[in-house]
Amino acid sequence: MKNLNRIFALMLLVCLAVASCKKEERDLNENISPVGTLSLPVNQASIKLTPSNAAASQQFKWTSATPEDGGLILYEVAFDKEGGNFSKPVFKVVSDGGGVQPQVTISHKDLTRIAALCGINSSSSGKVNWTVMASKASNSKVGQEVRTLQLERPAGFAEVPTDLYLTGSATEGGDDFAKAVKFKKLEDGVFELYTSLKAGSYILTDKPAQAGRKFFAEGASIKEGATGITVSGSTKAYYLKYDFNVASVIEVSEVQSVGLYMSAYGNEIGQLNYTSAGTWQSGIIPVVFYQFSWGRDERYKFAVHTASGVKYMGSSNVNNVSPVGQAASYFYLNSVTNDQWNNTYKFNPSADNKNIKATVNLGGDGPYSHTIVTQ
Repeated sequence: MKNLNRIFALMLLVCLAVASCKKEERDLNENISPVGTLSLPVNQASIKLTPSNAAASQQFKWTSATPEDGGLILYEVAFDKEGGNFSKPVFKVVSDGGGVQPQVTISHKDLTRIAALCGINSSSSGKVNWTVMASKASNSKVGQEVRTLQLERPAGFAEVPTDLYLTGSATEGGDDFAKAVKFKKLEDGVFELYTSLKAGSYILTDKPAQAGRKFFAEGASIKEGATGITVSGSTKAYYLKYDFNVASVIEVSEVQSVGLYMSAYGNEIGQLNYTSAGTWQSGIIPVVFYQFSWGRDERYKFAVHTASGVKYMGSSNVNNVSPVGQAASYFYLNSVTNDQWNNTYKFNPSADNKNIKATVNLGGDGPYSHTIVTQ
């Protein structure tokens, strides 16, 4: 009998708990007021976009929407073509703080993408509409106010390539996309390449595959398309540099020679010959350290002679130490000034009065570097 009483008491407690829970159940209130006033930027504001400047941005602000039950509201700034009704915005940006703050800062790079999506071409101006969408759970409301922005795009691409490759019959990899030659990325949208070109044609692509975006140069401008760039004459080493932020060909010039420059002599003591894949190698080069009153000087760097002038490649360190026991990064090559003494390397002490062989690797797959081997 005692056990039956206990079971009955437990069942009664469970029933009371369930009843209590049911009493506390209520529907989720998703009702919110739409966003009211848009504060920044002012209506018809004109913005000259500079996407190549990573710090360039525009702040958007508005007054908060109001939830009926005081809950959390999330915001998105929505963009549409001029005359659009935001039923299918071309672009949306979540506000600051993961969507909870009534403001957001949008970079000029993203605004350039928005301009392109709204049909504004490079080197052109046009209008886009924007508003703020507020949401709570499944309930979303478009703002009561819509404003217009006048956006001016510079020359350049709204979506610059993440990577860049060279392919075509004139290149070292030929027409096989899988063997396309990779550029070195200097910064977003800016690429350079040391390679050889022969009679034929080439194009630029963002992927080593047929499906990649394709680009070509027309004069000093870069355009999107599969038009081949023609090369004539014998095989030669070249330096190529492109800036997609401004759709410009910065430089395409023949690399005439690469020399081993020794500071104390103020001259090149040997030459390197191009092989392939951005690599130059020397034959035997005699090395004699220069005798000063304080000791023998062993400093050197490299001089890359192009049709546009001389580019010096040296150390990131202004004043360097002996290479003995140093990491591989000691031999990394960087673009440096023509200063006779600064940003140079030092030969291994064992190279004095000996022969050496030098290799310079300016391939796009990794850091530029070089090796010195004593014979």
